[in-house]
Amino acid sequence: MSFPIQRPRRLRRDASMRRLVRETELQANDLVLPLFVRAGTKKGHRKEIASMPGVFQLSPDEIERECAAAREDGVSSFIFFGLPTSKDAQGSEAWADDGAVQQALRASRRALGADATLIADVCLCEYTDHGHCGVLDDRGSHVTVKNDATLPLLAKAAVSLARAGADVIAPSDMMDGRVAAIRRALDEAALEETPILSYAVKYASGFYGPFRDAAESAPKKGDRSTYQMDPANAREAVKEARLDVEEGADMIMVKPALAYLDIIRRVREDVLVPVAAYNVSGEYAMVKAASARGWIDEARVSQEILVSIKRAGADVILTYFAREAAKRLA
Repeated sequence: MSFPIQRPRRLRRDASMRRLVRETELQANDLVLPLFVRAGTKKGHRKEIASMPGVFQLSPDEIERECAAAREDGVSSFIFFGLPTSKDAQGSEAWADDGAVQQALRASRRALGADATLIADVCLCEYTDHGHCGVLDDRGSHVTVKNDATLPLLAKAAVSLARAGADVIAPSDMMDGRVAAIRRALDEAALEETPILSYAVKYASGFYGPFRDAAESAPKKGDRSTYQMDPANAREAVKEARLDVEEGADMIMVKPALAYLDIIRRVREDVLVPVAAYNVSGEYAMVKAASARGWIDEARVSQEILVSIKRAGADVILTYFAREAAKRLA
């Protein structure tokens, strides 16, 4: 019986051989852990999010403990989302010196020192009383976010967060021109060394539902399809990424990740800056729900998902699985 000369199984025969020829290597340093901080709460506040088992709204002191524990697990990068004490039309707590994320940044720095990268999400949706990502023009049945009026507010928030200790500013609002506005504001505030990680390619996705529970940021009226991207578009993703790099973004992000692996690959091949991808709340919740019913092996599936995101081209992965994955990778 003749047999092909090529036998790919030769390189799969044992774990050592598989490690030797592995094409994609996921590392703990690739991972960023998202955290939710609630301002104005008593010490020890730790409320689990029903749609995201294992993820919590935390008071600043609990954020400090959470970061320290995650660092022990091997996680060295964190991104913070804030829940304010009050909301208004402009989202003014986003740039308050004692705002939720500002407190979290200071608490985390106390816990971690310089041995961590602290990223601050910049958006207004958690802070506005209408739940949109910018200044609202509400004309009856038609809801529009005013792009240019929103830019100076995002810039104010970015400067406040950088002064509070953010190593990286991450605008997620999807307003046109916001990277340039934030870059200019940071430079004018003598914060020119602070890099920008832009959510350059953020789709209007159904995968964000659990996050909106966690951040209490669902729009009261309308949706975000006039500023977040149409899930059907791919060429537009490359355009958005290029524009943000031209405006001064040091890194860019694709969000969500799992249903957009092709987009991560296209963007990775087009730009030279580091590319991040957000393994979002809905992707996390689906794995948790299936695992709770015994339908899948959570550890194996979550690791497979993270490897697929890295394989698609992401240099950095934001994921709620960061602690568990980091422990496995240690």
